[in-house]
Amino acid sequence: MPEGDTVWQAARRLHDALAGAVLTRSDFRVPRYATVDLTGRTVLETVPRGKHLLTRVEGGLTLHTHLRMDGSWKVFAPGRRWSGGPAHQIRVILGTADRTAVGYRLPVLELIRTADEVRAVGHLGPDLLGPDWDAERALANLLADPARPLGEALLDQRNLAGIGNVYKSELCFLLGVTPWLPVGELPAGRAAKLPVLARRLLEANRDRPVRRTTGLRGQNLFVYGRAPRPCPRCGTSVRLADQGDGSRERPTYWCPSCQAGPAPAPAPGTAWAPAPAPAPGSEPRSGAGPHRRRTR
Repeated sequence: MPEGDTVWQAARRLHDALAGAVLTRSDFRVPRYATVDLTGRTVLETVPRGKHLLTRVEGGLTLHTHLRMDGSWKVFAPGRRWSGGPAHQIRVILGTADRTAVGYRLPVLELIRTADEVRAVGHLGPDLLGPDWDAERALANLLADPARPLGEALLDQRNLAGIGNVYKSELCFLLGVTPWLPVGELPAGRAAKLPVLARRLLEANRDRPVRRTTGLRGQNLFVYGRAPRPCPRCGTSVRLADQGDGSRERPTYWCPSCQAGPAPAPAPGTAWAPAPAPAPGSEPRSGAGPHRRRTR
């Protein structure tokens, strides 16, 4: 699933391509909006809100989209072949005289009144890359349920908006605790650093084509996607297990030596199979990564 920095980049691409221009093409390929026509309206802006995208159009309308696991927005110049997927996966097309934005596999697509955007994104906590960022409020949100595992709390967009599976694993590593540590047991000094560190990581990566959290040459991420290869800090084999986020299980990575706190044990008769090592610099930005395989 794209994280806050990736969504920020998508918003910038859409804004640069469409903002200030009049729509010459409007094609909604979902039944609910099959008759909607936005041609003749000027696109005002596209802004990110956590993992959500808000494209505001003249006349008080907002196109609200969310990429979730597989969605994407692609921008094409006139005459360029579209390459985001087969035509049947296109959900919406917005075109101007100079650019065409094509939304592929968008699981969330709704046209709402701009005045009603709070209905779509009002539940979100402070946005790590937004003008509403408030580190104290984000920390208070995280600590409101002290028994909740830290990894789950970080993924809950109601606490703070923009963290996905990659940053969850990397933040827990940098804090030296496992994602299963109850939030209330996080040492006070580390808890105070958490929102600042999270924002610093996303800000550092919002302009990069490849996400980096380590500062090490040839090593972009500390633990995410690395099981069972050695931890770059201590050499211990990185572990992989599933952790829920309240909606589904997500692959979670940690170093059992560098990170203190509880962690799940493999089920009886289960072993973690080695995952193929990605090429240097190819760690996924979207959050996709190797999953565990059960062997008997």
